[in-house]
Amino acid sequence: MRHFIALILLCVVGNSFAQIKVEGVVKDSIGNPLELANVIAINQQTKGLESYGITNNQGRYKLALTKNMTYTIQVSYIGMKTYDETLSIKESDLIKNLTLKEDNSLAEIHLTYEMPVTIKGDTLIYNADSFNKGTERKLGDVLKNLPGVEVNADGEIEIEGKVVCKVMIDGKNFFDGDSKLATKNIPASAVDKVQVLKNYAEVGQLSGVTNNMDNIAINIKLKKGKSNFWFGDITAGGGVSENKGLYLAQPKLFYYSPKYSVNLIGDLNNIGEIAFTRRDYFNFTGGFRSPSHNSGTSINLGSNNLGFLSMQNNRAKDINTKFGAANFSYSPNKKLDLSGFAIISGNRTDLQENNSVQYTNSDLGIPDEDTQSTTRQRSDLGMLKMSAKYKPNASNQLDYDILGRLSKESQDQNYLSSVIGNIDQFEKTKPFSINQNLSYYYTLDETNIFAFEAQHLLQDEDPFYNAIIEEKANYEKTATNLGLDPNQLDYNVAQDKRIKSNQLDAKLDYWKVLNAKSNINFTLGTILSKQNFDSEIFQFLDDDTIFDPTPTFNNGLDTNNTDYNFSDIYLGAHYQFKTGIFTITPGLSAHAYSSKNVQFGEEYKNNFFKLLPDFDMRIQLKKSETISLTYAMNTQFTDVTNLARGIVLNNYNSIFSGNESLDNALSHNVRLNYFSFNMFNYTNVNGGISYSKKIDQIRNLTNFESVIRTNSPFNSDFADETVSANGRFQKRFGKWQASVNGNFSYSKFNQFIQGIRSVNENYSQTYGAELRTNFRQAPNVTVGYRYGIQDSDQGSTRNKFYTKTPSIEVDALILKTFTFKTDFAYNNFSNNDRTLNKYEFWNASLAYRTNKDAKLEYAVKATNLLNTKSQSQSNTSSISVSATEYFIQPRFVTFRVIYSL
Repeated sequence: MRHFIALILLCVVGNSFAQIKVEGVVKDSIGNPLELANVIAINQQTKGLESYGITNNQGRYKLALTKNMTYTIQVSYIGMKTYDETLSIKESDLIKNLTLKEDNSLAEIHLTYEMPVTIKGDTLIYNADSFNKGTERKLGDVLKNLPGVEVNADGEIEIEGKVVCKVMIDGKNFFDGDSKLATKNIPASAVDKVQVLKNYAEVGQLSGVTNNMDNIAINIKLKKGKSNFWFGDITAGGGVSENKGLYLAQPKLFYYSPKYSVNLIGDLNNIGEIAFTRRDYFNFTGGFRSPSHNSGTSINLGSNNLGFLSMQNNRAKDINTKFGAANFSYSPNKKLDLSGFAIISGNRTDLQENNSVQYTNSDLGIPDEDTQSTTRQRSDLGMLKMSAKYKPNASNQLDYDILGRLSKESQDQNYLSSVIGNIDQFEKTKPFSINQNLSYYYTLDETNIFAFEAQHLLQDEDPFYNAIIEEKANYEKTATNLGLDPNQLDYNVAQDKRIKSNQLDAKLDYWKVLNAKSNINFTLGTILSKQNFDSEIFQFLDDDTIFDPTPTFNNGLDTNNTDYNFSDIYLGAHYQFKTGIFTITPGLSAHAYSSKNVQFGEEYKNNFFKLLPDFDMRIQLKKSETISLTYAMNTQFTDVTNLARGIVLNNYNSIFSGNESLDNALSHNVRLNYFSFNMFNYTNVNGGISYSKKIDQIRNLTNFESVIRTNSPFNSDFADETVSANGRFQKRFGKWQASVNGNFSYSKFNQFIQGIRSVNENYSQTYGAELRTNFRQAPNVTVGYRYGIQDSDQGSTRNKFYTKTPSIEVDALILKTFTFKTDFAYNNFSNNDRTLNKYEFWNASLAYRTNKDAKLEYAVKATNLLNTKSQSQSNTSSISVSATEYFIQPRFVTFRVIYSL
């Protein structure tokens, strides 16, 4: 492997040293520099496009060409005659100024080759074939080639440091714009153009009065011949591993026409290729966004899902996946659009972990704990959405959406603690939710615009928890406090919970356009929320009967039947104005809050009034260079489970009782961002820094008995603070692309354990550097290095963990028929004293097809070639720091056949 990579690197370096720089200025006939002129260089020997450039605001361009070659230089600019010149390149850099003449004819500009990048207003258009190298298979591979575009580890698309909010294909939403499903499934061979839509407005009527500078969408233009025909690919394969046979079947079919579209995605495998994770499911918004997201009010309905262990980097000891998804859109006429999707996912996952846990403040006598766990998870998830948009004319638009979710999940875990002994835990739940959205937009005239948005959520959750503690002596005191029957072989304790949520979020907006540079917005809105929480703790006895215990603390309350009602009625005003390069939007909202919870025959009310200011300023330094500064004061309200006074088992070792008199928290949030993308020298720079201060934050009073803790929430008198910063610098020079990035976060929060207050400070740092090539013919190599520090200061204890990860990727098209890809990463996980774990990952694949248009492709793919058994990471919570060893799947080798439609 080392010799092969060294040979590839020698080829890459040899190609890079053959590069000659040609630069100059493009002017018109009277000497004025021309910005955004297109300059291309066509190799006369290969007849191929070798380099291109776009002039900056000074008319400057730059090309990277091969020495001792002859090129046709072609320059185009709207309103000017296309310029052609033959240029012979020697062995030194060259300065070449170019002059264009006016063209008064109406004929279209004729180019021998299509420009790789064109700019039309706020739209950036990439010609995919100008960047493709022949090894691309999916949209994500295409996007990674484009300057200024990144695909992160989660499959999200980032442009100029901003996450893309929507993905469309020929103008039609793809699964409501989900970027991960798009990057991993749309075939690269179907992609003609990638249109980047900056300042994207979901509702065209509001584009002139809302701030859309952070909104970026992507529209994929399909190649000719893909419309009105099915396209896609079907993959089938199998293989062997150490202890089982392997299989996969992955059909991905697409149909697009002017009136309707259909997308079908399937995935069935046991090799750990997860098309749709639990996190994807719960993060999948379906295009829903609460109307009050900018109102200054945040109410948490809670997350009462199971305490599922999470996979690390989508790896586990064993993973079986079933996934199916369908998406359609239909436009019976120009006024009406109908669309919808259905997603079904079924995963069976086995996990194995070893944890070393150090609890905060060792002076309090809390012992360290080593744990081992084996876990089996079953997760069946489904969602269905239907949408309709009716736009009879330019002044009216009516939208309606309904999204339903249904899931059935369980987790069976065997847990061995060095302090408590063996514990068997079982959890299950079958929740559902229905979310509806109704929006109406009306433009009275050019200066008066109205918008009404309403969203309703109905949610029902029913988590069940059961723990069997086999070594009774280690749990004796806790069992006595819970009122459990000690005359049993073990402690078999269980809990039923039921949480019902019903929430309406609605607002009415009015914009008055004062002039071309200013408008004023008034908002009248409300949030109405109702939750009911029931819970009960009980014990299974040896004779299969059920015992209802009575705790010796918390006034004997171990059941809950709590009703919680919340309302917010608010009126907001925002004034937006532009002056020079500044766009400034100050705002203020007035809120009348009311909350009431009823439990055990007692009622607790809280009514108050609050003014919440906010501020937004955007500085447009250049067309692709901006600075933004935002400030917002927010109120945060908790969910019903924090208010319920009865005891709740969050876990066998975490006992919780709520506080009926909890108040809201208040936060001050400031963020400064910088974005710059220079098409002249292909430099992409973005960064930001944010600060948050939370007052009256809800914190827990925690008391430990050994490693078993009881918690009760309260509003802390001490403020918590967080500071985070991030930055990325990326630049292309010739056939090379270099990038460096860094993330830093600092948090200071107060914790209260055994009645003692301590201040916790956590520092998290991640730094990365990457160098990669962008050759069209030669193999491409990416070399990277990542360095992470997790530093936790928890009163009397301080822990530091370090992660060092050098990596290399090779991507090569061999003899125009073989595609070879391999990636290798070495990981070193350590603390201040020693290395805790070293592990390596090496994956490789070799694919063969007769040519790029071949229907059949054959591939061999190997994952975890070195048969690495486990990986490690550190985790920090408010009460502990832990180092985790996490076991993963062994070496898998599969043979695949891919049929392309």
